[in-house]
Amino acid sequence: MNYSIPQPVVDTLKALTEAGFEASIVGGCVRDLLLHREPKDWDITTNALPEEVQKLFPESFYENDFGTVGVKTIPFLKTGSPEREHDIVEVTTYRIESAYTDRRRPDAVLFAKTLEEDLSRRDFTMNAIAAAIINHGTHNIKQRNENSSQGSMLHAPCSMSIVDPFDGQKDLEAKIIRAVGNAEERFNEDALRMMRAIRLFSELSLQKNQESGIKNQDKKEGNNDWKIEEKTLEAIKKYSSLITHVSMERIRDEFSRIILSPHPKGGVELLEATGLLHHIIPELEEGIGVGQNLHHIYTVWEHNLRALETCPSKKLHVRLAALLHDVGKPKTKRGDGYRSTFYNHDHVGARMTRAILTRLRYPKDIIEKATLLVDNHLFYYNVGEVGEASVRRLIKKVGLENMPDLMDVRIGDRLGSGTPKAKPYKLRHLEYIIEKVSKDPVSVKMLALKGNDLMQELGITPGPKVGAILDVLLAEVIENPAQNTKESLVTRGRELMEHDLEKLRKLAKEKIEEKQEEDDANIKKNHWVE
Repeated sequence: MNYSIPQPVVDTLKALTEAGFEASIVGGCVRDLLLHREPKDWDITTNALPEEVQKLFPESFYENDFGTVGVKTIPFLKTGSPEREHDIVEVTTYRIESAYTDRRRPDAVLFAKTLEEDLSRRDFTMNAIAAAIINHGTHNIKQRNENSSQGSMLHAPCSMSIVDPFDGQKDLEAKIIRAVGNAEERFNEDALRMMRAIRLFSELSLQKNQESGIKNQDKKEGNNDWKIEEKTLEAIKKYSSLITHVSMERIRDEFSRIILSPHPKGGVELLEATGLLHHIIPELEEGIGVGQNLHHIYTVWEHNLRALETCPSKKLHVRLAALLHDVGKPKTKRGDGYRSTFYNHDHVGARMTRAILTRLRYPKDIIEKATLLVDNHLFYYNVGEVGEASVRRLIKKVGLENMPDLMDVRIGDRLGSGTPKAKPYKLRHLEYIIEKVSKDPVSVKMLALKGNDLMQELGITPGPKVGAILDVLLAEVIENPAQNTKESLVTRGRELMEHDLEKLRKLAKEKIEEKQEEDDANIKKNHWVE
């Protein structure tokens, strides 16, 4: 079977093998190829030492203690800025690792002699597969340098020789996430691997096929669901407290990928079921079993997860806000049953959100935006009750640029409550009002000629005549936008001085009002509120 490999990766492998070294692609890129997914990055493993790799590739760098050389290539990845000068293929020498005293990083990295030794140190069987290319294309990379912007489209059909000592292909076929060798040893070496297992579950799962992350562990074989192998799952539960040895930055990065995955709800459920969430965001667990009032059919915990799952945004700060939007409810609940209340849970939740995301070392802009959305997710709007002035105040408070994000949090909130419609009429009407009040109205402010300029050019003093001329000019610009230049308007202004301005002004106002009604109708049509 042939696989499509980016030509810069093929060229890197070819240079290593032609120099007499072993070289294979390895890890996530092989896993994704076998799953028919587009790899996001490419890693090569080799028996060449870092110094030997650098001699082969002058355009490379070696800035770590793990035997990884970054080889610069022409741009070929789909991610990254179009203006970037190069992409990186990481080439790492075969290695084995000593004990992990701090459960975060190996005490020492020792180079290995064989590929099998290198694969034995990896986390999961699906990531412990290597592939050597045995037949590949022969494109000339120098010819492509002249048009490197097309690098992302350059792939070569290749046949590969698979090295799979831990039966990772069988686990891929069975949709099983299994630790390499002894799961307890793997998680004691690097505790972050426990979160990585759950992140892989979330990224590989299809949302529509999932009900619950932990429940999937007990489903019968033959379905389309991914699951974490039993011994691997039990090891995560047993050693979940070891996650406290991992830096918050590394935890944050894995958690973010879970949140942004196709099935974030199942991932967060697994974090809770294994005990990991207790050490990451224990505040979310406070909502477990907490019933709500007549507006909700789910507990606070279940509602938060469903809001995350149904949130339409792919932005990290919006997904975080959807997950945390009701995190303040357990602390503010008064009473029980359908009449219980949660006064100020939005503001309490915003303070909790800020504390949680600060603890997880999120960037300041993510913290500020997510906190803003949580603090304002309860905005009230009913057609006929809330006027344009109130909407203007909401826009001023939240920021016009943040209104689409706030709407996405509200959509997740609604769907997470069990309502069938993501965006009912009143939300569409709100979007219409937002666009209406945020657009410049049809007015003389749209003209390229200001009132003071008109008076100076025509030599007239302030008075009704100035306003009449401007109204007529605006009406004519509506008909012919090309006339909206200072020179044209001055010339036309001089001509209008000789006409019955009051009569013209009446006709102009009719045209302006007609244009305002037309614009309003178009905005309504865009938001389906006609």
